[in-house]
Amino acid sequence: MVTEILTKTLYAGPISLHTKRMSDQIFPIKQAAQIDDGVIEALVLPRFMNYVCIGTTSCRHLAETPSSPGQWDLAGALETELRALGVNNVELTRHCYVIARIPASPGRENAPVIGFLAHLDTASDVPGDNVKPCLVRNYNGERIELCSGYALDPLEDADLASQKGKDIVHTDGNTLLGADDKAGIAEIVGALEYLLTHPELEHGPLEIIFSPDEETGKGLPEFPLNSIKSVACYTLDGGPLGELEVECFNAWKADITCTGKVIHVGHARGILANAALMAASFAVMLPRSESPEATDGYYGYYCPMEIKGDLEQAGLEVYIRDFDRGGAERRVEALNVFAKTVETQFPGGKVHVDAQAQYYNMKEEIDKHPEVFEKLAKAAANLGIAYRQKPIRGGTDGSRLTELGIPTPNIFTGGRNFHSRLEWVSVPEMTASCKLVIELIRLWGEV
Repeated sequence: MVTEILTKTLYAGPISLHTKRMSDQIFPIKQAAQIDDGVIEALVLPRFMNYVCIGTTSCRHLAETPSSPGQWDLAGALETELRALGVNNVELTRHCYVIARIPASPGRENAPVIGFLAHLDTASDVPGDNVKPCLVRNYNGERIELCSGYALDPLEDADLASQKGKDIVHTDGNTLLGADDKAGIAEIVGALEYLLTHPELEHGPLEIIFSPDEETGKGLPEFPLNSIKSVACYTLDGGPLGELEVECFNAWKADITCTGKVIHVGHARGILANAALMAASFAVMLPRSESPEATDGYYGYYCPMEIKGDLEQAGLEVYIRDFDRGGAERRVEALNVFAKTVETQFPGGKVHVDAQAQYYNMKEEIDKHPEVFEKLAKAAANLGIAYRQKPIRGGTDGSRLTELGIPTPNIFTGGRNFHSRLEWVSVPEMTASCKLVIELIRLWGEV
C-alpha cells in the first residue's frame, strides 16, 4: 500500500546549484537537454513507489544467488517493464541478473558502450518486507511521527531540515524504505523511458544491469562478465544530491569459530572452556575506537555483525573495512592475535579465524581511466549540479565491477539513512539523478 500525503501537483521547481572545479579544470557549462523536472518526476516517482513494495531482503547466510525469492519477483517485473518500453534485448539470467541492451541512435554506432547498474536487494539489518512508503508533498519542515515509536526529526537530521518545501518519501517506521537501491533502479528506468520516447536525443549503445545480493557483499559471484561490452559503467547507489564517488573501502569478512571443552557446569572448575564466553571475550577485544560508530572519513573499522552459540561451539562474524588495503590486511592479522589470546585465557578451547576478501577500493583502477569521471563531472556541470567527491564508507557492485576491468563510479540517488527505519529519499534529488543519467548518456554518445 502506498500512503500519499496530499497534493497532486508534481514538483517542477528548479534546483538551485552551481558548477564546481575538478582539480585545476573548470568544465564550461554546455546547454544540456532542456527537460522539465515534472516530466522526469512522473517517470521516476511512481516506479519507485511500486518497486519498494516488492520485498527483496537478501540473506548473507545463504551461498546461492539470489539469496531470497523476492529478488526474482522484482527482476521479473523489470524484465516485463523493459520489454513493454520497447527494449527487445532483455535477458534475465539463471542467477537473477537483469541485463538490457539498447542499440545506438543511427549514426552513433561507433560511440563507446556504457552501462548503468543498480541492485535489486535490500539490507537485512531491519525488516524489509511489507514496506509502506509515505509520500509527503511540500514537506513543512516539522517532526514526522512514525510507527513503533520512531520519528523523523529535522532537529536531529540537517539533511531532512534542508528539504522544507520539497517532496520526500519516507518509511512508516516498521521497515526500511528500500531507496537503497530501488531509487537507483527507478532513476535508470526513468532515464531509459525518456530516451526511448525522445529519439531526437541521440545516444550511443547502452547496457542496463540490475544485480542481486549486493548487500551481502558477495561481489557479483555469478555475473556474466564475458557478455558485457561496456567500457565504463556507473552505479546509482549513492546518497545526497551531488555526491559522486570513485573510492570505497577494502572489505573483508571473518568468521570466527570458538570450540569449547564441555563438562557438567557443577563440576566445571579447572575443566570447562565455555565457547559462548570465548566468543564474547573475542568480541570485546575489538578496539572500540575502531568501530563504525567511532569512525568517519577515511578511518577504517572492525564491526561484529553477529554472535551466537553455546558451551561447546560459538561463532562470531566480523566485518573489516579500511580504505588502505594494507590496513585491512593488518586488521585481519590482528584477529589471529586475538584468537591466540582467547585460547590462552580458556585452556582447552580453540579459536579458528576464516577471513575472506569481499571487495577492494576501486579508486586505483578508476584513476587509470580519467575520462570516466571527467564525463560524469561534465554532465553535472552542464546541469548546474554542484558535485563533490567523497569516499564511500561501504561498497557497491561497482567496486567489484571495477576490479573485473570495467571502471564504475557511483552516482547519488537522493536517499538518506539507508538500512534504517528512518530511511527517506528526496523526490527532487531523484529527479536530478535521473537527469544526470540522461545527460551522461548524451555526452558519451557524442562522436
